Amino acid sequence: MQRQEMSSIQTELDDAPRTLKLRNKIGYMVGDVGNNFLFDMGQLYLLKYFTDQLGLNSAVAGTIFLVAKVWDAFMDISVGTWIDNRTNIGKRGKFRPFMLWAAIPLALLLIANFTMPDFSVTGKLVWAYVAYMLFGTVYSISNVPFGSMITAMTKNSQERSELASYRQAGSNFGLMMATIGFMPIVTALPNEKIGYTVAVVVFAIAGVLCQWFAYANTKENYQSEPKPKVSKAEIKESYKALLKNKPLLTVSIVNLFTFSAFNLKLAVQVYYCQYVLKDLTAESLLGFFSIGMVFVSVFLTPMLTKKFDKKNVYILGCAIWAVGDILGFFFASNTFMLVFLTSIAYLGNGFTSALNWALVSDCVEYGEWKTGIRSEGLVYSFFTYFRKLSQALAGFIPGIVLAMVGYVPNQAQTATALLGIRGLMFIYSATLAVVTIVVMWKLYPLTEKRYKNIMGELLSKKSSVSGAMTAATQD
Repeated sequence: MQRQEMSSIQTELDDAPRTLKLRNKIGYMVGDVGNNFLFDMGQLYLLKYFTDQLGLNSAVAGTIFLVAKVWDAFMDISVGTWIDNRTNIGKRGKFRPFMLWAAIPLALLLIANFTMPDFSVTGKLVWAYVAYMLFGTVYSISNVPFGSMITAMTKNSQERSELASYRQAGSNFGLMMATIGFMPIVTALPNEKIGYTVAVVVFAIAGVLCQWFAYANTKENYQSEPKPKVSKAEIKESYKALLKNKPLLTVSIVNLFTFSAFNLKLAVQVYYCQYVLKDLTAESLLGFFSIGMVFVSVFLTPMLTKKFDKKNVYILGCAIWAVGDILGFFFASNTFMLVFLTSIAYLGNGFTSALNWALVSDCVEYGEWKTGIRSEGLVYSFFTYFRKLSQALAGFIPGIVLAMVGYVPNQAQTATALLGIRGLMFIYSATLAVVTIVVMWKLYPLTEKRYKNIMGELLSKKSSVSGAMTAATQD
């Protein structure tokens, strides 16, 4: 009898209901376009704005990123705890309302980061710290629910992979447009400092519209029952449960490596184009071709995950990435070679980026199976905690290294400074891609077969509990 029950559950898993319509996937994808319009401005251009327009020392500017992103990391955990333990859930759902209400405050704070009053150096530092930390706080309030929503949209594993791919497509389209379109707006104006502000306003407005489109076209198909008010002891148990979730710990650690490398490359490539290649138009070409290659990997990811475990596809992506960047360090001495070799690296990165969200969704079920505690928001925010730490490193390390190698803004650089920029652009990311392969291979425990077994046990347990409650009601 038990074997028949498990067979029935396995059939249910293999033929799991597909709850998403095309417009839901497109809506979720456009939401991440908006996320990137609002978020990528800081990762791509804020360090250069601080050093080249405001005249801040590069090490000091890097420290702003370090402090602000560590703050953001803790905010993600706080927001995740809040989301999981909300008791007043309205008809809009548990996660969707945050896309609606946070968009405009987020856009205004982004503009504030690129609109520096004519203060003293101390005043500029205070403004930079406060504005960027407030921006990170509101971004957490917007983005943690957005990322957590996958588990409420579908329980089908393959559909989650598809949704993650749509999200990654949106993310990379937003990044590509930010890379292609931002600097041309800046340089088109007679005053570059004003140009930065105008460009940010354009992308902030577009980001708000994308967020609202996502709100209107996504749907939470699995509504969680409102939780009663929880005690501090129960919250503490939820935190302890995270440390027992080995897949989540592994994915979070490797994402610290990969996202740090990815964001550092984004921050440094504008320096590389200006000072190594002496060709700022390469920045736009890089955005179009190399980031465009990520769409190829996003397209391929669902097909590959139908035949291979997500873990193996993730490792394949890191291997391609490492090869592209190692070759780039030695041969990217002109615009064509930079674009070509970075395209190879971003093709590999696309596999890892597209799979991150699907892996985190799987970690939610693993955590529930392991501990009996289901906490989508806390799991997602724990993961994004490490992403924020990686962003802190991606802003801090270039600032420190540029200071060490003697970088001077808006001047021809020394051979030492140029070597430092090349190393940041390629060696840092290639090394971390290799480390990720080792950690993922050795430590990540979830295969597709094991995931289905875990889901089978969860469904069996829930079915038993439901049956017992029904029997008790009838008695």
